[in-house]
Amino acid sequence: MPDEQQTHNAPEQSSDHDDSFLHTCLYFTTNRLNRAITRMADEAFATTGLTPAYGYLIRLVIGQPGITQKELSEKLYITPSTLTRFIDKLEGKRLVERKVQGKTVLVYPTEQGKQLGPSLREASKRLKETYEALLGKEAAVLLTGYQEESSQKLES
Repeated sequence: MPDEQQTHNAPEQSSDHDDSFLHTCLYFTTNRLNRAITRMADEAFATTGLTPAYGYLIRLVIGQPGITQKELSEKLYITPSTLTRFIDKLEGKRLVERKVQGKTVLVYPTEQGKQLGPSLREASKRLKETYEALLGKEAAVLLTGYQEESSQKLES
């Protein structure tokens, strides 16, 4: 990891004639990191037959049967319409089911969905072990914490 003081105080002194501005741009570096971690996550979850997003959704549903769609969308930081598409797909695979209670839609895992729990936890563990091996455990924890804190600040 670069020296923290150096990274935080480095002024952007580049011109448009070189590419150094890309390496000091939060937008660019975040997208680059996103592509790398997405590739790792896709590999880790490949054995489950699900994408990481679907895998984490099912893990939440298994952990809290009857969770509302609103809660799921908030926990996963996705729009309600995206969540609806995800749940539609998982219902089609018979991994979750919806139950309407008044105006609230509750999501439950099916037996088939529950059976995926151990392999989904293993995929999550594999992903974490992979990036911790590359970054170092301490750096991985710090990076995750910085991202969480930064996301909260930027979303407010």
